[in-house]
Amino acid sequence: MTQSVDVRHIRVEFDTPAGRVVAVRDVSISVEPSEFLCILGPSGCGKTTVLNCLAGFVTPTAGEILVDGRPVSVRGFDRGVVFQDLNQLFPWRTARGNIEYGLEVRKMPAAQRHARSTELLMLVNLEKFADAYPHQLSGGMQQRVAIARALAYDPGILLMDEPFAALDAMTRDNLQRQLTEIWSATKKTIVYVTHNVSEAVFLGDKIMVMGNQGTVKANLRNDILRPRDPLSSDFVELQREVLSHLTH
Repeated sequence: MTQSVDVRHIRVEFDTPAGRVVAVRDVSISVEPSEFLCILGPSGCGKTTVLNCLAGFVTPTAGEILVDGRPVSVRGFDRGVVFQDLNQLFPWRTARGNIEYGLEVRKMPAAQRHARSTELLMLVNLEKFADAYPHQLSGGMQQRVAIARALAYDPGILLMDEPFAALDAMTRDNLQRQLTEIWSATKKTIVYVTHNVSEAVFLGDKIMVMGNQGTVKANLRNDILRPRDPLSSDFVELQREVLSHLTH
């Protein structure tokens, strides 16, 4: 299962002690089924707010969000979410137990849950760590468990909020490559928030660049063939183009 996403002119405002604050201004996105969109921008530009709207955690003040042409405004099993926080896993559950949590909530029989979690542990190359608890796993392993948990109930869309930002550079590079393999294997539609230009160019089919005050500065197409070489001239040139939108 994979789905399209259409965000049409959303605006998000919050009440604060200092008054009404506009977090997102007139953002529109179109993502085809199985496409990988990266939302890129500086801290505080509204990119996580946009993702939270897609997830159903935040309701836009204006505009609409469509998944496969249907309006959405609340959390749904058609969208899986992976956060930046390494503490997002349940510490009292093993890797397998974390992956199976959502399936338990949905009353899936134990044998089917076990089969599904085994499939996903193999997908993220953690089948040998099925019975390990989060504190026994590295940060990168924990994020792979979080990805597997988000995929467990087969959502059409995977929403990822800077999931590798807290990791060291080498681990982050390895997980970026693994994520492209997972995406290729599952064909999920992915919307991925990042502040890292190289990461956006490495991962995305499309790159939406946001600026301060919650505006969209550019929507770019990334046609560099995969697997992508960060040292290639095409890769470096697209990085320069993205940076030009961030700095002007």
